[in-house]
Amino acid sequence: MLWLILAMLGLAAVIAVALGDSGTLVGLDGGTLAALIASVALLIFIAGPFLTGQRGQLSKNLKDLLIWVGIMLILVLGYSFRDDAKHIYQRIAGELLPPGHTLSVTDDKAGQQAVRIRKQPNGHFTARATVNGQAMMLLVDTGASSIVLKASDARAAGINVSQLKFRVPVRTANGVAYAAATQISSIAVGSITMHNMNIMVAKPGVLSESLLGMNFLTRLRSYEFSGDFLTLRG
Repeated sequence: MLWLILAMLGLAAVIAVALGDSGTLVGLDGGTLAALIASVALLIFIAGPFLTGQRGQLSKNLKDLLIWVGIMLILVLGYSFRDDAKHIYQRIAGELLPPGHTLSVTDDKAGQQAVRIRKQPNGHFTARATVNGQAMMLLVDTGASSIVLKASDARAAGINVSQLKFRVPVRTANGVAYAAATQISSIAVGSITMHNMNIMVAKPGVLSESLLGMNFLTRLRSYEFSGDFLTLRG
C-alpha cells in the first residue's frame, strides 16, 4: 500500500510540473489536481491500516512515509535551487581551472552561453580551441587584426600551406609578420562556435604560437578581462 501512496504522490508532482500554471486536465488546473491526488493518497494512508485490520502497521507506515516525504522534499529543494547550485559550481570550477582551458558558463543576464579562460602564469590568455575539428591552443591577441595560424596548426586544420602566397602584412603584439589569407569552415572556443571565418596563415617559421585575433573577438557579444579571467560571450 505504501508504494501505491508514493506512486500517487509522484503522479501528483508530475501533473503539477507538466501542467504548470495555465494547463488544465478534466477541468482542473495542475495545482488543484495535484492537491486532490495527494489528498486521496493521504486518506488511503490513514484509513488503510484500519480497513485491512493492520492497525499495528500504522506507526511503521508513518515512519516510512516520513522518510520518503523527506527524500522528496530534498529533491524538490535541489531542483528549486538548481540555478544557484550551478553558479556555485561554475565559480569553484573557474578557480580550479588549469590555465588555457575553457569553462562554458551561463550568462546570468541573458541566459546565453559564455566561456571563461584562466590567465597563464606568464600573464597571457591562451584559449584551447578547435579549428576545422582539430584541437589547438591560440594566444588571445587584441593586437592582431585577424586569427593567425602558425604553419603547423594550419596543416593540422587541413589547409594546404604549400599553395599559399605569404604577401599580407599582419600586425601582432610582437610586430609585423607576413601571412597568407584563407578561410576555415569552423572555429570553436568552448561552447562558442563561428563558421566560415576569414583567417591568416603565417609564413613557416614566423610565429611560435597561433593567435586568436580581433576578427573573432569583435563577432562576440562582448569580451571582458577581469583579474585572472577572460570571459567571452558569444
